[in-house]
Parts: sequence; structure tokens; C-alpha cells
Amino acid sequence: MTKRVTIKDIARHLKITPSTVSRALAGNTRISNGTREKVLSAAKDMGYEPNMLASSLRKGTSDVIGMIVPGINRSFFSNVISSVEEELNHSGFNLIIVQTHENSEKEKRAVQTLLRNRVGGVIISLTVQTQDYGHLKEIVKRGIPLVQFDRVNKNIKGPKIVNDNFNGAYSATRHLLKSGYKKIVHFTGSLNLNVYSERLEGYKKALSERGIEFDEKMVFENSITRETGKVNITKAIKEFGADALFSSGDFSALGALEKLRDMNLTVPEQFGVVGFANEPFAELMEPSLSSVDQNPHAMGVNIAQTLIRLMQGESYDENILIPVQLIARESSLKKVVLV
Repeated sequence: MTKRVTIKDIARHLKITPSTVSRALAGNTRISNGTREKVLSAAKDMGYEPNMLASSLRKGTSDVIGMIVPGINRSFFSNVISSVEEELNHSGFNLIIVQTHENSEKEKRAVQTLLRNRVGGVIISLTVQTQDYGHLKEIVKRGIPLVQFDRVNKNIKGPKIVNDNFNGAYSATRHLLKSGYKKIVHFTGSLNLNVYSERLEGYKKALSERGIEFDEKMVFENSITRETGKVNITKAIKEFGADALFSSGDFSALGALEKLRDMNLTVPEQFGVVGFANEPFAELMEPSLSSVDQNPHAMGVNIAQTLIRLMQGESYDENILIPVQLIARESSLKKVVLV
């Protein structure tokens, strides 16, 4: 095993004191430019890597931020992460990503690991399973800056960055109604989560405006995967005579479209479909999938900037609403459009 290069190794190499090396690496102005350049050059040549944990213990804080997400296989989360990282890096912070794979126990362990490693702040989007929020309360209790995004618990103190889920769902459902569809089913996730409960309310409002009575049987909870999309679209058509779907996720919409093809139902002539998230595959499908774009870049920038303000000592408990946009494509563009 290769021995880790330490400050003492650099000091011996340059025949100066370890404290001088430490100050030079930290950019202390008491060290001359010439000495600082020699130290930095030697550190680079010798492969020195700073001990971030030791540094955070000395300073009482850390420039490492932990970000916990359900998964990076979803375009929305990967794009949010990319924007957060870019914004944080510009301000001198580094980002660690942890995936929970929609498992609440993994989420709790991830928080414990980040706290043990004394991260300077935590960014989190909750799993579909999360119902106990003690781990979030522990972050707040320790005074560590916490930013929740997308899937949040409104009762935990601190800023929350969320999409305008209500208006996104309202626009999607209204679009289907204006296209002439009448019996619209809704596929959603766990209604314990804000994102899905808000989208349900938007769906209900659009129906109400058209004088259509809301039927809870037309809502399929925990139906956000490709497989559940296939299973539930069959039930929706056979039992309720559905002629359209507004799905809270693109993957269940994808499964539904695949099953509709198997059932020899044409889209959008006989059945309309709108998803949510605007995954990259949405515009590449045949027919292309209408979907609500979640503006992940704006969300990521707002997450990072909010966390930086918290780390600079600002008191910030505001909710930030990120606008969304319906992207209408072939799967819902029926030729006869109602006004």
C-alpha cells in the first residue's frame, strides 16, 4: 500500500517547519509568495491530498456537501445534481452523492454517514417510503444547513425547493380535456408525498372546471413504474372505459403506451397520454410522449444558492416554487380540439 503523503513529508523535503507548510497550503498571507509557490509545487509533485475530515475538525465546518437522492437513473435527478454541483463548485464546495434507491432505511443510514463525516450541509429528496423524519430532525438539531427539494416534509424546519406540481398537473389534465378526451385516469405515486398529492389536486381542479365529478376509483396510487403502467392501463380501460391518462411519471406513461399498442388502440386517436418529468425518451418514442418539464436546471441552481446562504449564516426558511411547462407532443394531440 502506498503511504499517504503528509504535511510533515513536504516539510522534510523542503527543510521547513510543518506549520509553515500548513499555513502555505491554507493561503495564509503571513507566508511569502515564494515559499507558498514552493510548497504548492512540492505538494503537487509528491501527490499530497489534504485530509478533509481533519480540516473540518480544525475549522469547525466543512466544504463538503452531502446530497441524498432516490436515484440518479431518472433524468430529473441527474440534471438537478449536475446543476447543484456546478453551482457549488463555483463557490468552493464539493459534493458527495448518495442514492437511496427509494429505500427509507438507506436514507436514514445515508444521513448518519454524512453526519459522522461532518459534512457542511445536507441536500435531500425523500424516498417514496419515508414516513419517519427523525433523521431530518437530527440534522436540524445539530445546526447543519438542510435543504429539502422536490419530495419534502413541510413540517421540518428549513427551506424547500419544489416544482409547481399543482399547475403542472392542472395544465396536463386541462390539455387532455381540451383535446376532447372525457374519461381521464390518473396514475400517481404515494399520496403521502407532497409531489403526488399536489399533482392530484391539479388533476381534480381541471376536472371540476369542466363539470366532471371526481371519482377516486380513477386514481391509481403507487403506479409510477413501467410495469404498473402496463397493468393499470388495462384495468382503467376495461373497468372504467378510460380514454386518456395523466400520469405523475413518464415511466408509467411509457408502460401504458406499450400496453395500448398491444391492445391495438391508436394514440392519440383513441387514447391520449400525458406524463410528468419530460424524460429524454419522451420525444424519441413513437408516438412521442407529451410530458410536463420540471425545469431541473433552475431547481438545481436554487438549491445550491439557498444552501450557500444557509452556510454563510443567513436565516432562510422560505419555500421556492420552480415553474414547470407542459410539452405537448403526439400522444395527446388529437385533431379535434375543444376550447
